[in-house]
Amino acid sequence: MQAETHAREDAPSFADGLAAVVRRVVPGVERLDRLSRLSGGASQETWSLTGVGSAGARKMILRRAPATQPPVVDKASLETEAALMRALKEAGGPSPNVLYVLQPEDRIGRGFLMDHVEGEALGRRIVRDEAFAHARTVLTSQLAEALARIHNLDPTRLPPLARRTAAEEFAQMVASYREHSAPRPVCELAIRWLAQHMPPEPAPRVAHGDFRTGNYIADANGLAAVLDWELAHLGNPARDLGWLCVNSWRFGGIDKPVGGLGAREDLLAAYAKAGGGRVTMEELLFWEVFGTLRWGVMCIGMGARAQQSDRPVELSMIGRRTSETEIDLLRLLSPRT
Repeated sequence: MQAETHAREDAPSFADGLAAVVRRVVPGVERLDRLSRLSGGASQETWSLTGVGSAGARKMILRRAPATQPPVVDKASLETEAALMRALKEAGGPSPNVLYVLQPEDRIGRGFLMDHVEGEALGRRIVRDEAFAHARTVLTSQLAEALARIHNLDPTRLPPLARRTAAEEFAQMVASYREHSAPRPVCELAIRWLAQHMPPEPAPRVAHGDFRTGNYIADANGLAAVLDWELAHLGNPARDLGWLCVNSWRFGGIDKPVGGLGAREDLLAAYAKAGGGRVTMEELLFWEVFGTLRWGVMCIGMGARAQQSDRPVELSMIGRRTSETEIDLLRLLSPRT
């Protein structure tokens, strides 16, 4: 996991409330140790803690909404995230064990408590470090299998999820691009190509929404847990497959399209074998172009907001990455033979 930082100065009352919750819901825990907030996480807090008691030490993670954050209408709530993680685990997929969802009477905010999962989430380490050499040989098929399980979850047994169609997302993406940028030739080419290749809309299925290297935990044996469900929705499952292949999530492994790990053909074969259904290379190409342009437009938007933010340097650096996505789009739409 990412490096820890010291808990906030106002943490004692929060720490006492959290300790009371953990003592009540986790058998054998008598007190908390090593409570600290993990770095990262733009919209939600992530806390690391260890419960100590008669059963020994138990490492846990708390995902919590900042106290001042209003609900975000286009993202899944933390309660919905917890339900999705539980559903994937019940379906035999790689998911942390959710221990408890916070209730109003707990008086420490909204969120959920889960068991800690050992492993690495930083994409560049998964793609490059020797410790994950074996994992890289099996992750493509394991990611495909995890996606098949996610896409086969029964939405009637889950909290309501937003419905997203390709046409609606495309229109929103183009509107954001027009708002924040002057015309850019490569982006205009991609917009025209996507409009001409818009796929028919299939029956909606559960989609993760942000399934990529950097949003799962890997260990020496491969995939350990799927993370970051806040963009989960009902839509076209092929969208997840294309997003996984976007070059920005390969962390330097550009010759291995599936998250810097493997080949597209192997991904689609493993996905079909696991019961996800047949996705063609043409469909995958559409969603990879779609995802690449989407990330480019997101970079444009963050760059445009830099001067009005308390993170101007960070957002400006992300804004500059738009040029990388333009190169990626050219490689997809006009590849050299």
